[in-house]
Amino acid sequence: MTPPQIPADITAYNASQDGEYKAICMRLAHILITNLPNAECKIWHAHPVWFIEGNPIVGYSKLKDCVRLLFWSGQSFDEPELVPEGSFKAAEVRYVSTQQINISAIKHWLKKAQAIQWDYKNIVKRRGKLVRLS
Repeated sequence: MTPPQIPADITAYNASQDGEYKAICMRLAHILITNLPNAECKIWHAHPVWFIEGNPIVGYSKLKDCVRLLFWSGQSFDEPELVPEGSFKAAEVRYVSTQQINISAIKHWLKKAQAIQWDYKNIVKRRGKLVRLS
């Protein structure tokens, strides 16, 4: 079975990065597309994001000095390598080199991302209140 193709808009995003950041983005896209074959992926708020039933679960973005891999419900994963981000349930890991990417850890986090989800899709409708999906 051939893995799903990375969409053109995400490929373009990755190609627009410089040097090692481009390599990091390409590696992350490959890991995510391979391990989330049924998830929708697209550029959302200018960054590659993967969704399950319209709910964002994971994405990455180039910051000033690194590439951030963000799990929307990551604070609920109980994983010390993931650092809390923002005022909701998101957690992140940052990379400056492809050597830092631990594929086994990412696969583990992706399994948790599919099992543990907070309802970001309806956060506006609920006026900023997050509800855990079962």
